[in-house]
Amino acid sequence: GEISKTGANYPDPSNHCAPYAPPFTFAMQLGVQVLQAKDRIAMIYNQDDQVRHVRLNASHPAQVMPSAMGDSVGHYEDDTLVIDTVGIETGSIAMIDRYGTPRSEALHIVERYRLVDYQTAREAAERHQKQDGPAGLGGNVSVDPDYKGNGLQLQFTVEDPKVFTAPWSAAVTYRRIKGDWTEQICAENSFEYYSGKATAIPTADKPDF
Repeated sequence: GEISKTGANYPDPSNHCAPYAPPFTFAMQLGVQVLQAKDRIAMIYNQDDQVRHVRLNASHPAQVMPSAMGDSVGHYEDDTLVIDTVGIETGSIAMIDRYGTPRSEALHIVERYRLVDYQTAREAAERHQKQDGPAGLGGNVSVDPDYKGNGLQLQFTVEDPKVFTAPWSAAVTYRRIKGDWTEQICAENSFEYYSGKATAIPTADKPDF
């Protein structure tokens, strides 16, 4: 927030090539592939080739070790995939969305995925564009206009009592994208292209080993 007041862009997981922990994932990712195995699901996102792993029909451990994507467990309720995530580690660029809204170690997310028909998916996309403007980042992703099949709808709820006064919910509707799944590599470096300056590499006054 302080950086934004100066008119400069601020560091976030995207411009720092860091993991996109949910729900920041949902604000940035315009394409997702869901790969299901017998006891787990892998979710692959097109923006910077991010990956999440979800254990099916499992429970969170009694002591969750915080990690970049958190500990995610899932199960099916009829035609809906429900994913419960806790244990997402925090840090200097930990945020909920592209506006820099903070989050804490108490963050808890419940995601619900289900297929919706073409009309429902199209109406959701059109409603989003009227409210928030056109979707897309530099033309990297565009919807296939000839595809009339189902869309994938995500409804999620966020709880973080250390940041928010009450739980809140939102929705994302994915539609079939046009063209090949393009590899996008985020190359780490010390030059902050968004601010036009170099960041010094952290150093220690003395070795710690």
